Amino acid sequence: MNTKLNIEFEEAYAFASQTTIKLPPDIMLAFYAYYKQATKGNNYQKPSGDIQLRNSFKLNAWFQLSHLSIDEAKQEYINLVNKHLK
Repeated sequence: MNTKLNIEFEEAYAFASQTTIKLPPDIMLAFYAYYKQATKGNNYQKPSGDIQLRNSFKLNAWFQLSHLSIDEAKQEYINLVNKHLK
């Protein structure tokens, strides 16, 4: 268990959750997919929400990251925050 990585991931998530920056839909989808892979791994779940097409895009984006370990996904999520929000 990588404690430093976990702390950095939690800090990045908290920062991203509080941002008011408007991001393009493809970037928001990447945030979603990396977060899900980082927190759930390949234990896929139906996305919450009532819009079927949006849920399909979310699930597909998550599926595309199935090759990443949880730690790799956490690092990529941190990289996204640093690239797009800081």
